[in-house]
Order: sequence, then structure tokens, then C-alpha cells
Amino acid sequence: MDLGFFFDPFSVPFMARALTTVLVLAVASGIVGVFINLRNLEFISDGLVHAVFPGLVVGFVASGTDGLLPGALVAGVLAALLLTVASRRGVGSDAAIAVVLAGSFSIGIVIVSRETNYVSQLEQLLFGGVLTVTPSQLTQIIIVGVVAVVLVVITWRRQLFLALDPVGSRAAGYRSLPTEIVLNCAIALLVVAGSQALGNLLVLALLVVPVAIARLLVRRLMLLAPLAIISAALAGWLGLVTSFHASISYGITASPGSLIVIILITLYAVALLGHLLVERIRTARRAVPHTCFEHTGQHPVLDLDQDVSARRRWSARFRRAV
Repeated sequence: MDLGFFFDPFSVPFMARALTTVLVLAVASGIVGVFINLRNLEFISDGLVHAVFPGLVVGFVASGTDGLLPGALVAGVLAALLLTVASRRGVGSDAAIAVVLAGSFSIGIVIVSRETNYVSQLEQLLFGGVLTVTPSQLTQIIIVGVVAVVLVVITWRRQLFLALDPVGSRAAGYRSLPTEIVLNCAIALLVVAGSQALGNLLVLALLVVPVAIARLLVRRLMLLAPLAIISAALAGWLGLVTSFHASISYGITASPGSLIVIILITLYAVALLGHLLVERIRTARRAVPHTCFEHTGQHPVLDLDQDVSARRRWSARFRRAV
């Protein structure tokens, strides 16, 4: 198999736009997804995905594809603010998310079902159409993705401090509410951008799975985002190539968005198996007397799940910076 198999499809304009869209989303979701993972906000992200749906529906019904972004943008930002405030005002965050998830999705279904050809419209909204992204939509996705990344980058110190040491962050004088609002708005913006390409149901995978893959492969904090970006970009590239050749060579119509998610899940499964194998080897080595092995002089790593001292060192750094 020559390299043209992997690169020739992108000589077609709509495939090139699809690849650009996926790469933009991969970079943005890799950066924002790190804080989703560190803060355990996967369920909130799922709530925001469903909260954006009625905005997509209203925008689509009002102005067609040109109305997708404005409608979803309004719904996403409002949902981000609502979920953040509700979780801090005595309302359980899980309960608030569940209410938003069920209510907003039901509202969207009711609105779209009033259209005559609502079945095809519903399919497009739920599963996206990365191959039909127009130049104007691509520009919108790039702008929204850049804004989401900028929101996280300009607050990255506070985001990281709050994720690793919430008590220390508040003791250092940082207000957690603005930081949480900024992150939730960034997540909502990415949901808005990704929904146009991958659909409302599949965009969550792009926010969550790449960073989960990175967490299985590396322990150093600064390597999480680059590895997550590479994983998402690789899955997007292979998904588009597979969909193109399946359609052209075999006449099989396969959703590119679904294939991208399937490849992401496959990468996660491979990473998980590798992680379990490495952990089993480490456990076996610990069971053997220490004198059987030479000192390797490993560099210190940041194990975000088990290394409490590493969390304390990072917290101390932030305290000194205040």
C-alpha cells in the first residue's frame, strides 16, 4: 500500500476542508480536554452537549445551516453559566446536569419534529456532516475554537491550580467561580464548534477520549495536551481516509464522524491494554527482591492519580507565584 492511499483523498476540496476542521477541533479539544479530565468534568461536558442541541435546532429551523452556530452559541453559553451557578447554590451538580440534559434534549426534539422532513434534519444535527462543511462554516469553527483555547490559555495557571489543589487555590486568594465559568464556557464553545462537524452526539468523544488516552500513556502533565492532540488528529485523519475509500472503492456509505469516534475508542483500548501490561510488569518487579535490579535513576514524574507529593509540589509552586 503506497502513501497515496493516505494522502490522495485530501486533494479533493471538501476532503481538505474536512481534514482542516478535524485538525482544528483536535488541537482545541486536546488543550481544553486536559482540564476536563483533571477536574472530572466529563458529565458536565455531556450536559453541555445536550444543552446545545435546542440551540442547534432553533438556528437550523430559522436560518438553515447558517443559523447553526449562532443558535448553538447562545444555548451553550447560557447552559454553561446555568450549570456553574446551579452547582454552587446548593443544587447538586449531577442533579442540575441531569435536568439540563433531559429537558434541553426534549425541547430540541419537539422543535425539530414540527418540520416536515424532520427525520433527515434530526440525523444531520445528531451525527453531523464533516464532509459537507462549507468554507464559511470552517471559518466559524476556527474562530470559535481559537476563542475557546484563548480562554483556557489566559487562565491556565488558575485552571491548573484549581484542578490540582482546590483548597490551596482558594487559600491563595483565587476566586473559583470565575475560573469555573471560563472553563465551562470554553467547553461549551468547543461543543458548538464540534457539533457542526461531528454532530451533537459524537462531539463528546473528541473532548474526553484523547486526553483519556494520554493519561494512560504518560504521567508528565505537560505531555498530556500534545499527546491528546496527536491522538485526536490521527483518529480524524484515519477516519476520513477510511470513509473516503470505503465509499469510492466499495460503495459503502460510512459516516466519517462515527468512524473517527470508533478509531478513537480503538486507540483507547490499545492504550488501556498497554497500560495494564506495564502495570503488571511493574507489580511483578516489585514482588522480586530489590537487590535483583539496578538503580535506574528515573526522573520524577507527575502521577496525577496516586502521587500526592507531586500534587503538593505543584501546589507549592503556585503558592510561591502568588
